[in-house]
Amino acid sequence: MTAALSRSGYHVDAAEDGAVAWEALQAKPYDLLITDHAMPKITGVELVKALRSARMALPVVMVTGTLPAYEMALHPSLQFAATLLKPFALAELLDTVENVLHATARSGEPINPPPNWSRQPSAVGLQM
Repeated sequence: MTAALSRSGYHVDAAEDGAVAWEALQAKPYDLLITDHAMPKITGVELVKALRSARMALPVVMVTGTLPAYEMALHPSLQFAATLLKPFALAELLDTVENVLHATARSGEPINPPPNWSRQPSAVGLQM
């Protein structure tokens, strides 16, 4: 996924687990989060719960082999922008990313930076 997104012109940060992803989300602003549910240390759902608790209005695409339906029903505040069930085609991923980013831009809702973020020049393209 990282390579396909990079080849399509997006700037991509990858994290080896949910804890590293959470640290990255607090360190700098992102336009989109793509997360798997089954990650070591912190699951995708736990990561999104932390994101929402911190009041970060970041769109989230959940990619997973098994949809965490129980968690989604239990926590409607998770608010995934989209979900992709594995396996999926890379074209489907790219279409989903483009659609979510366009919908976010049209909604006019600002994407709030993390609470500890200091102003930095914005990067071109997608950061996840």
